[in-house]
Amino acid sequence: MKLIKTQLRLAWKFLQYYWRARTRYDIHSPFVFELVEKTLEDSRTFYAFPIIEGLRNLLLRDDTEVHLTDYGAGSKADGSPRRTVHSLARHTAVSPATGQLLFRLVHFIKPTTLLELGTSLGISTAYQAAAAPRSRFLTIEGCPETATLARQHFEQLNLPNVHLLTGPFREKLPEALRELQRLDYLYLDGDHRLGASLEYFEQCLPYAHSDSVFVIADIHWSNEMEKAWGAIRRHPRVSLSVDLFHIGLLFFRDEQREREHFTVIRSVWKPWRMGFFG
Repeated sequence: MKLIKTQLRLAWKFLQYYWRARTRYDIHSPFVFELVEKTLEDSRTFYAFPIIEGLRNLLLRDDTEVHLTDYGAGSKADGSPRRTVHSLARHTAVSPATGQLLFRLVHFIKPTTLLELGTSLGISTAYQAAAAPRSRFLTIEGCPETATLARQHFEQLNLPNVHLLTGPFREKLPEALRELQRLDYLYLDGDHRLGASLEYFEQCLPYAHSDSVFVIADIHWSNEMEKAWGAIRRHPRVSLSVDLFHIGLLFFRDEQREREHFTVIRSVWKPWRMGFFG
């Protein structure tokens, strides 16, 4: 029942997003146009995609039980403390489309220091780390059993640049920030509560610079997350924000003269915006 309500809510939110969204043909900012062209509109299959999806397919057939330690807002589908790997892979891991979008984003930004809050089974981590193999990538997972599985997956995928910290974000985030010293890239996907999202954003903000990008996951998942996204993108240091529905992007570009916000969708979803119909 919880999953059905979540899906219905997301369907309604997607319709609202769809109505507002622009395509690349409506974008006049050179930076945002290039960003959209090289991430959202890029349909190439990179070498890492079939390898990571091969791991996902194995996990989708794994009925091993995991005892979850959850410090956040809980699952979108099931609040039970005992879940199967199959269930986590199906309901918690990023979708192939979102994972591949994250890969393209990292490939475009080319960060050297990356931080992820919310490792889960490591699918999202793998996509991002594979796009920046020479980077320093720290990821934090609160659940010890899930973290153990993620470490195994990183070894299987040969991702030696990933270092996983296990424990609550409030304890491990300061440690990760001290180790990295600066954040080229942040992916926040672990605690979908308003106060927690704002707190982690504020903690990470001093480590951002003009070329940093912060990625906020599930910005339309709940009323709390929409409020968090709205508050974060209006922060004085955020010069540019982009709503891609499943994720939101934040930029801190010094060269940005006026603050801008874009809601963008792939052009194939709005073919009349290509000029084919007058």
